[in-house]
Amino acid sequence: MPYDPPPDLAPLSLADIADLVAARRLPPVAEWSPEAEGDSEMRIAADGRWYHQGGEIRRPAMVRAFASLLTCDAEGQHWLVTPTQRLTIEVEDAAFMAIDMKQEKDALAFRLNTDELVIAGPDHPIVAEGDPDTPALYIGVRNGTRARLDRSTYAQLAEIAIDNVDLTVQSMGLRFALVPA
Repeated sequence: MPYDPPPDLAPLSLADIADLVAARRLPPVAEWSPEAEGDSEMRIAADGRWYHQGGEIRRPAMVRAFASLLTCDAEGQHWLVTPTQRLTIEVEDAAFMAIDMKQEKDALAFRLNTDELVIAGPDHPIVAEGDPDTPALYIGVRNGTRARLDRSTYAQLAEIAIDNVDLTVQSMGLRFALVPA
């Protein structure tokens, strides 16, 4: 089946984005508890590029397929999970990159480097880390994974927050600080 990437964020309404998010069918990795473990020999670089045995994975469809199997445990270890095994994967910073965003009313929607769409809110919080002079912004994705906002997406979000004295943004009824505590 051919892959149809989602349309650009700009013309989409929040309802359109929510429909696209709901229509995405992901494997139920949270329900799988395989006993077999190993090493995937894969790495996700800080810039969001994927590597296997040192060579870059250049096929976007392969990256999307592997990304749908990602989880991250409480210790910060990332795993590729299938019904029969779970394999460690090295992640230099975050498993995903947020590469675009859109604000509509009380919602902030993000496009990831895997073409997934995420709406910030209770299940997808925005978190500021680092120090106040050089913060790094992340949004929760799923199964313990998160996306780091790239420079242009960070700038888009900062432009929204600049109107607030406390440098916060709001989405789905929650307020998120863009400066680390």
